[in-house]
Amino acid sequence: MELRRTSNAVLITTVISVFLLLLVHRFDFFNLLDLNPREYSKEDLLEVKVKTLTSLTTQLPYPYYSLPYCLPPNLVNSTVNLGEILHGDPIQNSPYLFRMREPQTCNVVCRLTLDAKTAKEFKEKVENDYRVNMILDNLPLLVPIHISIWEPVFYRLGFHVGLKGSYDGGKEKKYFIYNHLAFTVKYHKDLQTDLSMIVGFEVKPFSVQHEYEGIWNEKTLLKTCDPNAKQTVMNSNSLQEVEEKKEIIFTYDVEFQESDTKWTSRWDVYVHRDNQLHWFSVISSLTIVLFLSGMIAMIILRTVYTDVSKYNELENKDKDEETGWKVVHRDVFWPPSNPDIFCVCVGSGVQLLGTIPVTLMLAILGIFSPSNRGGLRTTMLLIWVSMGYFAGYASTRLHKIFGGSEWKKIALWTALVFPSIILTIFFGLNMFMLSQTSPVAMLGGTMNVLVFLWLGISVPLAFIGGYFGFKKPAIEDPVVTKKVPRQIPEQSWYVNSFLLILVGGVFPFVIIFVEFFYALISTWFHEFYSISAFHILVFIVFFITCAEVTIVLCYVKLRSEDYLWWWRSYFTSGASALYLFLYATFFFFTKFGSTSMITGIRILYFGYMLIASLTFFVLSGTIGFYACFWFTRLIYSSPKID
Repeated sequence: MELRRTSNAVLITTVISVFLLLLVHRFDFFNLLDLNPREYSKEDLLEVKVKTLTSLTTQLPYPYYSLPYCLPPNLVNSTVNLGEILHGDPIQNSPYLFRMREPQTCNVVCRLTLDAKTAKEFKEKVENDYRVNMILDNLPLLVPIHISIWEPVFYRLGFHVGLKGSYDGGKEKKYFIYNHLAFTVKYHKDLQTDLSMIVGFEVKPFSVQHEYEGIWNEKTLLKTCDPNAKQTVMNSNSLQEVEEKKEIIFTYDVEFQESDTKWTSRWDVYVHRDNQLHWFSVISSLTIVLFLSGMIAMIILRTVYTDVSKYNELENKDKDEETGWKVVHRDVFWPPSNPDIFCVCVGSGVQLLGTIPVTLMLAILGIFSPSNRGGLRTTMLLIWVSMGYFAGYASTRLHKIFGGSEWKKIALWTALVFPSIILTIFFGLNMFMLSQTSPVAMLGGTMNVLVFLWLGISVPLAFIGGYFGFKKPAIEDPVVTKKVPRQIPEQSWYVNSFLLILVGGVFPFVIIFVEFFYALISTWFHEFYSISAFHILVFIVFFITCAEVTIVLCYVKLRSEDYLWWWRSYFTSGASALYLFLYATFFFFTKFGSTSMITGIRILYFGYMLIASLTFFVLSGTIGFYACFWFTRLIYSSPKID
């Protein structure tokens, strides 16, 4: 009867979980952008969309219309997926409209007069080096920068709101706004159909103090505009200053350039990768793996084989003559301290361990193209939620090995503890952004969605997985464990557990060092970073390294008759998270310069780096544990033990 009630509860929970997944999909929380190319005719109208204002100085994004820029007749928010919402990147339409392949000169967008408040807002954004981000046909706006005729052109995302300086040679610094935009739209033309695909979107911003005669009206002609010139700014000798009661006229030019760039290659200029550095990193990582593999082959496999043969020959002798790892054979599977917490940590790691390879495999299929904004975050979140089943399964399965019977408690803790820590930090950072009046901080609706996905899907799946994991027969130990563990002899300094854990964490960190550097650059300096086959190879090498270094150091401790390997195996590879956080700290104080002294940046940066480090600790620690778990069962099932 009890089994039937439990089965019915599991069935109901499964139906509810599937329903919740369908409900989430129905309301388009996981909407992915159309990645098919769009072809435009000469009559088609192109609409520029605006994104957030970003700054490397404050790291706090603001919506485009938080400044009094020109508004379109009807302001529309573009559909975004959950990943974009988490990133805080709203997309809206703008009054900048182009006719395909039809050049325009000095189009007036709007005219406004600054009051004290709007002048102050513009000055603050100029002072903090905020940049304006726009997109056209899903392509972000680029500013070409020419250093010299001998250097290749490189590009920056978006243009500055304005500049600060003195154009008349005076000592007083003034603020100027970029109110004229010279757009360049590059297109690839189909010779057969005469249709065009957009393959580039660039701009050169200018600060122009426009002039006109008489009273302003819709038909007023600007004296600073020459219809025969490609750049309006050529007729202006003064910059547009930002001051109270100053009049600002926003204008733009559009130039269309035919390009040989194919539509499939239009993102190449955005995603610039140093392939030589990546290949050097991969080769170095493979060298480390080969070195560790050689150590296992020479030190462990050979030594274990010798030890097993030796112990089998001495099986009838006095057991007091036994030394090394064999002498602790009846203590090595003694449960760890705090076994429930250990099961929860392993289960959380399994959930992450299942998320990473599935995400990387999807990346190979091209799902996470840079054009699919927010796709990576959205998909990873959905996969992580779905992996709740395996988290519950792994934790309760391990709990049963330790002789526990409270599988419901373990499954519930697995689903709640680690996500609670991460979400608490994340929500705390979001509240900080709200306190800093950053309008792109997540509001209650988005937070409710995250909690809904967690409690409504991940938790029930973990409970289901916990039920089936505990239902499976317990994995039997290869040896009989004593009721009272033996005393561990005094350890030499060079096999000190703390020292070995610190040494063990170095190798996995070295494997992912280069990719972590690029991820930091992409996250904090607003550059594109795509997932490719490099990451698949790096993850495989990282996985092998975590496993091998944990096995080597686990064997070293067993040889010294220290049988407390459970937590140590978790911390050995998990210690790489410590080096990850230390390098993130080094990166912060070396790359952020003077902005590193700003309290707000410190809170945001180290808060998110703490989340990344904790996640990395749980992931790498779980890999190390399972490797050591397999290894100890292998060697202790080999010798003949009475």
